Amino acid sequence: MTNYGLPYFLEDKTGSLSGSEFVDIHDRMRLCIRCTARDAQRCAFMIYNINACPGGPLTPGAVLDFGPSNTLGTVSIGSGSYIPMSRYLTKVSPLGSSLARKFIASDGQAYRWSWREGDNSEWICQNGENYIVACYNLKLSEEPHYSGSSGCMLTVEEAYSHLAVELLASLTIMRYIAANNL
Repeated sequence: MTNYGLPYFLEDKTGSLSGSEFVDIHDRMRLCIRCTARDAQRCAFMIYNINACPGGPLTPGAVLDFGPSNTLGTVSIGSGSYIPMSRYLTKVSPLGSSLARKFIASDGQAYRWSWREGDNSEWICQNGENYIVACYNLKLSEEPHYSGSSGCMLTVEEAYSHLAVELLASLTIMRYIAANNL
């Protein structure tokens, strides 16, 4: 993959937790999250990297399986086994906020998502050296509305693009935690 020295700006087409496409504004990456099962017992999502299989069959890069009554369920990254979401994304501090959690990515490094109040960055993901590797920005209320876009943006630093599916999976779980007060 060619390095351009430019983050991936993945426009969230719907802004919805029920499914969306995340398309780089420079057309270098396209991720999608699809709800594949929804009933009283579970709500399952698949995350695909569309660029990883051009013309071929899509295989999920992550599977999120939420439990009944909006509870956390299990997650599988790549071809890994299913583990409880509460073990995959653990609170940074036992007494701290549910909106600050850490996870170990496939590169063996620790990353943490946290909620930022007061600016246009809803979620910030940092590595162990406190370097921001990704963020999810909300559309500001004063911004105009454009058809086909939620106005929300997932930004992934270029050096961490290999973790884009994991970052989207963990972000989706964090947004689910916030939306359901878990």
